[in-house]
Amino acid sequence: MRIGVPKEIKNHEYRVGLTPQSVAELRALGHEIWVETQAGAAIGFSDADYMKAGAHIALEAVKVFAEAELIVKVKEPLASERMRLHPGHTLFTYLHLAPDRAQTDELLASGATCIAYETVTDAQGRLPLLAPMSEVAGRMSIQVGASCLEKVHGGRGVLLGGVPGVAPGKVVILGGGVVGSQAAAMAIGLGADVSILDKNMDTLRRLDAQYGNRITTLYSTGAAVREQVLAADLVIGSVLIPGATAPKLVSAAMVRQMKPGAVLVDVAIDQGGCAETSRPTTHTHPTYVVDEVVHYCVANMPGGVARTSTLALNNATLPFVIALADKGTRRALEADLHLRHGLNVAAGAVTNPGVAAAHQLPCVPAEEVLARL
Repeated sequence: MRIGVPKEIKNHEYRVGLTPQSVAELRALGHEIWVETQAGAAIGFSDADYMKAGAHIALEAVKVFAEAELIVKVKEPLASERMRLHPGHTLFTYLHLAPDRAQTDELLASGATCIAYETVTDAQGRLPLLAPMSEVAGRMSIQVGASCLEKVHGGRGVLLGGVPGVAPGKVVILGGGVVGSQAAAMAIGLGADVSILDKNMDTLRRLDAQYGNRITTLYSTGAAVREQVLAADLVIGSVLIPGATAPKLVSAAMVRQMKPGAVLVDVAIDQGGCAETSRPTTHTHPTYVVDEVVHYCVANMPGGVARTSTLALNNATLPFVIALADKGTRRALEADLHLRHGLNVAAGAVTNPGVAAAHQLPCVPAEEVLARL
């Protein structure tokens, strides 16, 4: 199969869909790879590295899209990329379609087969291609939150770990999944006062068994969320409903009552955010203030540590790329239920229930759509 890797064009996005090592693995299996020039240069992967691995170097993205059958990216395609997609393409990347009607409509119109990393599952019902970036984002959320709390960045002037004789900062984490667990580990390491809220009792039991009295675990009700958010110095929004829009747990009224200079890091922003006051930001302009509360809502947080993120992502995605390339898109999807869960759009139809519900569009079963490919 001919595989294409365009350079990411989202603001301050330096990750790349395939590393030279991944390219070498695919070349050894007989596949042809086209990589846009400088696609990985910002994180230490030169054109020479890709050529040594067996890739062709394309001077422009248009060449990559023209040559490739399978497009492997990191972030959702922007408008200039979506216009290059056609029914002969399979797109494999993060999509986050639920909060993005324009992208959804244009992918439907393209006729391309679009598989989203974030809805591929495993045998335990987990999200293996979202997990590595969730691990990164969870750890980063505490780093950036601690920085935003500094007075020079608009925060309360609170040191999360405190010092002898001074209480630590209070960190409230909404959601105890991968992001929340990783955020907790970092916050505990800094010595913060950590509370985690979740509706899944098994998740709360797991976190309690892991961290004991170093954290407070709370069942997530509206009243509990409100109480904890209003007491927090730093709130981490890490709730996730796979494929669907994130629930709005933090209302605008709550934000108005938060401590002046408190910080909200909304990791759920890729799926629309879990606060009513959240809107996507970029690494160039990562924060804004609403009612004296600092909001950090960067939609591609792991791009800030792009080399680590790229290596972690490729560890997870490469087996699926190999399956798509070796078997062809239709056979690979038919053979693997978990990869099939990643199918969001194909042949002009939405196949993911969460995306369909978010945009009030018909949802066509993936098995029915595959028959058209």
